[in-house]
Amino acid sequence: MVTVQSFKTATNTAGEQFNLLIVQGGVESILSKETGRFYLTARKASVSTTFDEATCQTLIGTKLPGGVEKQQVDPYTFTVEETGEEIELSHRYVYNPQLQSMEEAVAESADDIAQVV
Repeated sequence: MVTVQSFKTATNTAGEQFNLLIVQGGVESILSKETGRFYLTARKASVSTTFDEATCQTLIGTKLPGGVEKQQVDPYTFTVEETGEEIELSHRYVYNPQLQSMEEAVAESADDIAQVV
């Protein structure tokens, strides 16, 4: 499951504006490569829409099936807004409506078993 957190307006290559929903997956623990300690985070992704601003606003808080997954891409430079630091990345996060969390997979399996019994 992902939750719609916010939205933003973007412009395509033809100069037309459109809205993106910002979705966030569930909390996950990650092992820091620098400190060796775990920290909690949640992956975010943007999803193109055909919705106007009013519709996007009403969707904030909505839960959608799927998840946010890491996708490998050609390396690119990214500027961290908070610090201004430029870093090179070779991945991005994308919304996958068919991706299930472990909890969703277990719940679905339990439902399947309950239907057999």
